[in-house]
Amino acid sequence: MTTLVIGANRGIGLEIAKQLSDRGDEVVATYRSNPGELNELGVDTIEGVDVRTDEGVRNLIEGIDGQTFDTVYVVAGVLKGSGLGHLDFDTIRDLFDINAVGPLKTTEALVKAKAVTEGSKIGLLTSRMGSIADNTSGGSYAYRMSKAALNCAGKSLAMDLQDDGVAVVLLHPGWVRTDMTNNNGLIDVDASAEGLIRRMDSLTLEETGTFWHTNGEELPW
Repeated sequence: MTTLVIGANRGIGLEIAKQLSDRGDEVVATYRSNPGELNELGVDTIEGVDVRTDEGVRNLIEGIDGQTFDTVYVVAGVLKGSGLGHLDFDTIRDLFDINAVGPLKTTEALVKAKAVTEGSKIGLLTSRMGSIADNTSGGSYAYRMSKAALNCAGKSLAMDLQDDGVAVVLLHPGWVRTDMTNNNGLIDVDASAEGLIRRMDSLTLEETGTFWHTNGEELPW
């Protein structure tokens, strides 16, 4: 199994790369500027992959050098707060760029480069906070809006790539204890990654365009 993990220098991406490598998958992992603990895993790495920029996406395509992947995890993303009465619209635009536009730009580039072909699976790391039906507490405008946009993009990608035999799934990792959440949360990163890998392993083309919690629960839009 050959797997590409985009955004793998820490947190969930790093743990996904580690678990896949430990089970014997051939893993290519990307990062922007600091590899963190990636070098300790012994996997192939690509530096300078910033999903926000054209240069970052070019670095990705040049780095994979014609490889085709069975699975792709697009993990790169950021969490920032933005509440009513204190909205920072630059932050909102920034999160859209990173959390929604970046994964779409990256996936399109992989499709054009034929890095995903019939039988490939693409997992986009999103959040249940991007679910409109599940929103019962409000707030977190920037993060909710950016993840809702990613969900919309992922659904369209699933429809567009279905005839090519490529499955796309939206994945919620749970509220994970990582640096991004200041180690707050309900689930450890190893358990989250294990569940996400299980979802990807079991994904079929018939399930393309669906939205799943790492625990196996299908989530509402």
